[in-house]
Amino acid sequence: MSMNKIVWGIIGCGDVAEVKSGPAFSLVKQSELKAVMRRDLAKAEDFAKRHQVKYWYNDASSILEDPEINAVYIATPPAFHLQYTLDAIKAGKHVYLEKPMALNALEAQKIIEALKTSNTKLSVAHYRRYLPAFLKVQDLLQAHIIGEVLFADIQILQSKNSEIIANSDTPWRFNPEISGGGLFHDVAPHQLDLMYMYFGDYKAATGFSINRSQNSSDDIVNGIINFNNGIQCRGMWSFNGAKADEKDDCVIYGTTGRIEFSFYGKQVTYYKNGTAKSFLFKTPKHIQQPMISAVVDYFLDQGENPCPAEDALQVTKIMDAFTNYH
Repeated sequence: MSMNKIVWGIIGCGDVAEVKSGPAFSLVKQSELKAVMRRDLAKAEDFAKRHQVKYWYNDASSILEDPEINAVYIATPPAFHLQYTLDAIKAGKHVYLEKPMALNALEAQKIIEALKTSNTKLSVAHYRRYLPAFLKVQDLLQAHIIGEVLFADIQILQSKNSEIIANSDTPWRFNPEISGGGLFHDVAPHQLDLMYMYFGDYKAATGFSINRSQNSSDDIVNGIINFNNGIQCRGMWSFNGAKADEKDDCVIYGTTGRIEFSFYGKQVTYYKNGTAKSFLFKTPKHIQQPMISAVVDYFLDQGENPCPAEDALQVTKIMDAFTNYH
């Protein structure tokens, strides 16, 4: 395999790959998208032709057996992450794995064990780590702009027709056997990974979840994380409320002020000594492109792993802790 360039195959070219990630693989330096796969061959062909991809398949083996392809992006629903990742590791391909890493922490641990006996590199698509708004929050925290951090409060309150939930031609996100646990498992990795990036390892996490609607998955989840450094984080996720009550907020409180931002917005504001200062940011058209660029550098031995499997495992453990009690 040539390591002067990363040649990609996508396993699962559905809605997430359409704009957020797929086109970026051909825009990043030293990166090329050669083939895509989807179980529906007609949809795979449609994606490939619209995005100028040379080859399309309806089975992953065609990608994994291609000697020119040295990395795969696994963008299937979470139920298929484990097996496709194990197959990619066996085939000697590097892996960029969509979030959540797996259905649960047990599956995530199996992936980590397989990586230990291989030469495969793997990064998880917690792409908000590389967006400028969230890097700004990290800079403000490291500069102690609000003094010593005390705690963080997350509120993700959404209606059944929320715009932050990715569109899909099948409602798999509501099926815990495929998604891992409903809409919480679809959006919470974004919030929890940032908290882990900002505050580090944690001592304990606990929470509760319940199903209050007609869906098959829990739609209200709340939990608390106790980090090793004494910082606590409280989170509430609801997916059955009124449209007028929708909220997407994070507030980080410190001894001299607070930082407020949205996980899906473009503004970061800090409040200190009775004054406020805001920063506005532009979101990339292909929102995963900065992360994919960092992943390519990592695969080419030109940079560090932007999101190791071990980090994603901790996020998965937190989600399990929040939803295992009813």
